[in-house]
Amino acid sequence: MRRILVLVALAAVVIAAATLADYPGSVDITWQGWEIDTSVGVLVAALIVVALALWLLFTLAGSMMRLPGRFRRNRRERRRRAGEVALTRGMVALAAGDADAAKRYAGRAEALLAHSPLTLLLAAQAAQLAGDTVTARGRYTALLDEKDGEFLALRGLIGQALQAGDSEEALRLSRRAIGLRPNAEWVFATLFALEVEAGRWEAARDVLDGATRRHLLPEARAAHHRGVILYELSLAAEAAGERRRALSLAASAVAAAPDLAPAAVRHARLLIAEGKRRAARRAVERAWRVASHRELALVWAELGGGAPALELVTWFEKLAAHNPGAAESHVAVAEAALAAQLWGEARRHLGLAATAGTGGPSRRLCLLWARLEEGEHPQAGAARDWLDRALAAPPDPAYVCARCGGESAGWAALCPHCRGFDTLSWREPAASPLVDTALHLSGRMEAAPLPAIPNRLASVGQSDR
Repeated sequence: MRRILVLVALAAVVIAAATLADYPGSVDITWQGWEIDTSVGVLVAALIVVALALWLLFTLAGSMMRLPGRFRRNRRERRRRAGEVALTRGMVALAAGDADAAKRYAGRAEALLAHSPLTLLLAAQAAQLAGDTVTARGRYTALLDEKDGEFLALRGLIGQALQAGDSEEALRLSRRAIGLRPNAEWVFATLFALEVEAGRWEAARDVLDGATRRHLLPEARAAHHRGVILYELSLAAEAAGERRRALSLAASAVAAAPDLAPAAVRHARLLIAEGKRRAARRAVERAWRVASHRELALVWAELGGGAPALELVTWFEKLAAHNPGAAESHVAVAEAALAAQLWGEARRHLGLAATAGTGGPSRRLCLLWARLEEGEHPQAGAARDWLDRALAAPPDPAYVCARCGGESAGWAALCPHCRGFDTLSWREPAASPLVDTALHLSGRMEAAPLPAIPNRLASVGQSDR
């Protein structure tokens, strides 16, 4: 901008000089006894020289006055650049796992850049990498006071609290963090895990609702999580004596997670307790279409009442008709047929159950085949062959954790092995070693009588069919 002004001034002077050259004249100046007689051109030239000299003088004086400030700015700039280099090298050292180098560069960055958010973060992480939790916590705490570093500090402090097993502190910090950044997925995951781990199901539902509104979870997964939480709230309501609320929550759990068989079982049993047997029957039938499970078959047996064994087959055929392609449908009918000694019907449904599964008959099916052969042909030895086959048969479905792969005899909201939430699903587990199978079944093979036919269907009747 200054250069432009200088060029404009010079152009104005040249134009004025050219104009004066066309109109020559003289100038006579008398002052304090001094008399100056000169031409207009010389006077203008003299004025220009004086003006330039004054401009140069003032420019030089201004530069000298600004010199200390410029020196300080240049020094700060050099320190800033050196600090940024130290920050970069410190981050590289962190990524490489070099704790000593990270601490060295963090100290240099703090000396050059004072307590900026990034230097505090680098120093905290370097101390944490070196195992100095006290220093790391001090740096994170200092970072909390920085406007742009509070969220970073919270993440570090939450990590420290989780490592120390201080769930209450981690929960408090996570709630503060989600207030700052409600769209941060890791904050939701941490806060939600802490709430469900502590059994605070109402709070967990609120966190889940907030995450659903912000689309932090796929809709299907969020709905299933909600169903599990509602199931747990139903348990809590029943324990508090609020049976109607427990029933309402169980119905909502089934609506949110229709494939969750334990929720359907609970809903049906609560309906039975309220004397609503027809509603319970409809609930079991709806659930069987989506999640045919042996626990639902038990509830269906309770709904029967006390029918003769032959009528059990018809009773379970009604249930199986709601999901005819499921292996459990054929198993339920086959067990009823075994109880009624309808060997041909039992054989047909066991065959259909075997083809509906994968990998051949499971251990449970092999044992049912053995019971069938023992009942129909006691002396043929075919039952012993099926027991031998059970040794290498694929394992029966169980509740298997999708995160750790651990098996559980019953369903729970939290995996008993890794404490993962909503990770248990009913499926075939990985086959166990042959030795374990042999040890598991050896007692049955050595015993003379075959296992008795289950009597869980013996009390099924026809009061609500």
